[in-house]
Amino acid sequence: MKILIVDDELGIRDVIKEYSKSEGYDTFEAGNGIDALSILRKHGDIDVIILDIMMPKMDGYTTLEKIKELCDIPVIMLSARTDEFDKLQSFNMGVDDYVTKPFSPKELMARIKVVANRNKESVDEYNYKTLKIDYLGHTVYIDGEDIKINPKEYELLVLFVQNKGIAMSRDTILNKLWGYDFYGEDRTVDTHIKMLRNSLGEYRDLVTTVRGMGYKYEEK
Repeated sequence: MKILIVDDELGIRDVIKEYSKSEGYDTFEAGNGIDALSILRKHGDIDVIILDIMMPKMDGYTTLEKIKELCDIPVIMLSARTDEFDKLQSFNMGVDDYVTKPFSPKELMARIKVVANRNKESVDEYNYKTLKIDYLGHTVYIDGEDIKINPKEYELLVLFVQNKGIAMSRDTILNKLWGYDFYGEDRTVDTHIKMLRNSLGEYRDLVTTVRGMGYKYEEK
């Protein structure tokens, strides 16, 4: 897998490069958006882009717009900005994930894997043992039988599968499934998690509770 790291801080690029190489990834580096676009034009087989927002010459938002014009490559936004506005703007512009600084390099590697796999996985279905998600039919099967989950349970399960191994807070789940303008409570998520687990039966333990954080989907 080939990773393009776009950040004006050399130390940040070095850390990401070191961890990427330990995962067996090839890396390209750029200190600003202009250089990043030049690399993309020369190397069209980049798998994932790590993109900082605050950079000289061309900021991350402008760079992201140019990237989307050139190609359809998954982008993880990396930024010191933690405001909801910045996250919302980034997702509205089409980023696949948003990671705030300071960050855990190991977690970033996990997010890179998730984003890359999500982009490469079959658009038709997901299979784990006798659990199957039919994306085209919006149907979930266990042992070949339709388990008849409601639409929100389905969306929740798909969100978990697309983010395997990554802990998601209740706020993140609320924002992704109910929207930023939804004034719900944590109990909304907890209630739907309970319903989903009941529907999954023997596979209920795939959805684990992360104490003080939220929930995570892990294949056993």
